[in-house]
Amino acid sequence: MTMKFPIALQPYTIREELDKNFFGSFQRVADIGYQGVEVGMPPKGITVEEMKSRLDNMALQVISCHSSVEQLTSDLLAVTNFVNEMGGKYIVLSHRFNTKEEVLQSAKVFNQIGASTKEQGIQFLYHNHDWEFIKFDEQYALDILLDETDPDLVKLELDTYWVQKGGEDPANYLRKLNNRCPLLHVKDMESDDDQFFAEVGEGILDFQEIIQVASDIGTEWLVVEQDLSRRDVFESIKTSYINLREMGVI
Repeated sequence: MTMKFPIALQPYTIREELDKNFFGSFQRVADIGYQGVEVGMPPKGITVEEMKSRLDNMALQVISCHSSVEQLTSDLLAVTNFVNEMGGKYIVLSHRFNTKEEVLQSAKVFNQIGASTKEQGIQFLYHNHDWEFIKFDEQYALDILLDETDPDLVKLELDTYWVQKGGEDPANYLRKLNNRCPLLHVKDMESDDDQFFAEVGEGILDFQEIIQVASDIGTEWLVVEQDLSRRDVFESIKTSYINLREMGVI
C-alpha cells in the first residue's frame, strides 16, 4: 500500500511572483495545502528571524536549502547555521561535470561537505538534472558519483523529470536508492517531442509506480517543482497538488 507523504514546493517555480510579493506568494502556497518549502537565504530587507516566524505562521515547514559548491566550500557554516535556524534538515547542491575526472574530484569534495554538514546536524543531498546521464567509460556520471561517495554523507534529491529526460525510467532508477533519497522532486513531462515540463499527473510519467517505489525506499517528502509552465504558476502548482491528492498520496 502506498504511504501518505507530506508535500513541499521548490519555490523556483514561483520565482517571479516571489520577487513581486515574497510572503504573499508563500501564503498562496500554504493556502493550496503545501506543508513545506525549500528555500534560499532571505532577500534583502528580510531577516532570517522574520522569515522563520512568517513561514511558521503559515504552517510551512522549511525542509532544505539549495546552495552552490562555492558557497559550501567557502562559507559552509553560514549555510548550515541558516538551515538550522530555519528548522531544516537538508542542504542540496546541483553541479555539472564535463569529464570523469571532474566527477571523481567532485565526489571527494562532496564527501567532505557531507561530513561537515553532518557535524552540524544536516544531511547533504545532490540534486540531478539530465546531464548526469552522460556516460564516461560506459557508466553514467551519476552512477559514478553514487559509487564514489559515502551513502551516509551524500544522499540524493532525485528529480523525476530529469531522469526521464536523461533516458532512464524514474521508478527504476529510484529503486536503486534505498535509504538514499529522502527528498524526491516530482515533476512531469509532456508527451510531445519538446518534452516540456508538465504538472504532476498531466504528463507521461507513471507517478503511481514512482510514488510506490519512493514509499518502499524510505523517501520522506515529495517536492513539487516545475521549471517552466504554460499556465499561471499558481494554477500549475495547485493542479499538481490536487492530482497528488487524487492519487491518494496526500
